[in-house]
Amino acid sequence: MQSLYDVPAPAKLNLFLHITGKRPDGYHLLQSAFMLIDWCDTLHFELRPDGRITREDLAGDLPEDDLSVRAARSLQQACHCPLGVHIGVLKRIPAQAGMGGGSSDAATTLLALNRLWDLGLSRRELMTLAAPLGADVPFFLCGSNAWVEGIGEQLTPLEGPKALPPQRFVVVKPEAGLPTSRIFSQITAKDYSGNARISGFAADPFGFGRNDLQGIAEMLCPELAQALDWLMAQGLHGRMTGSGSAVFAAASHAAHLPAPPGVWQVKVCDNLLVHPLAGWATE
Repeated sequence: MQSLYDVPAPAKLNLFLHITGKRPDGYHLLQSAFMLIDWCDTLHFELRPDGRITREDLAGDLPEDDLSVRAARSLQQACHCPLGVHIGVLKRIPAQAGMGGGSSDAATTLLALNRLWDLGLSRRELMTLAAPLGADVPFFLCGSNAWVEGIGEQLTPLEGPKALPPQRFVVVKPEAGLPTSRIFSQITAKDYSGNARISGFAADPFGFGRNDLQGIAEMLCPELAQALDWLMAQGLHGRMTGSGSAVFAAASHAAHLPAPPGVWQVKVCDNLLVHPLAGWATE
């Protein structure tokens, strides 16, 4: 049994995000296409025989009880595993960006510890632990890009004829963050889009639909609007991803971008057709 791993946890972009309704419990219903990109955190896992779960912050900006620790505890308790782990987390994916960094760390933790602890759980079994950790965690476990519905739990893999083509993107994260709860507290029925069809999306995957949260986000976070303007000045059509402050644009010419204002993070990314750990769990 291997005693340590160093593995990636990739970010995602929402190619579009339509709000289609609201459940009686207050959760909003959505349609989206989640796409993996090569902007990744790196997680280090080292086996501990004493059963303790410890974590080392390798970047200096993690919360005390981050999702990777919660995922490890959940898996350990569910399987009554006597083993422990030391987790080193090198955060690169920005927080409050709408890129799913914490959820991706949790999914990578479940996949890595399933191997490190020799548990032999299937992907379906891991999924039962993923959903309570966060709405995006099941996506990062599914292994591929996906058409997403419900509150994020209904996943249709974008594979075969529906697979996304390779594409390069410019991703911009302004200094300001944007909490998900703040946006959703202000959305109303007039902001909702109608139901979309996966066939319509597949005909134009990088230009389809819109992000229904973008108008509200631009009012709450002026820097987000400025980032979209900056992309437009480069001849790129930008869009907000998820419910955070990051924006992105498909780009075939991104080699010589000017320096952005302030301390914005700008990264040229390629999309991933499959998750780097897609083969780490059986179906």
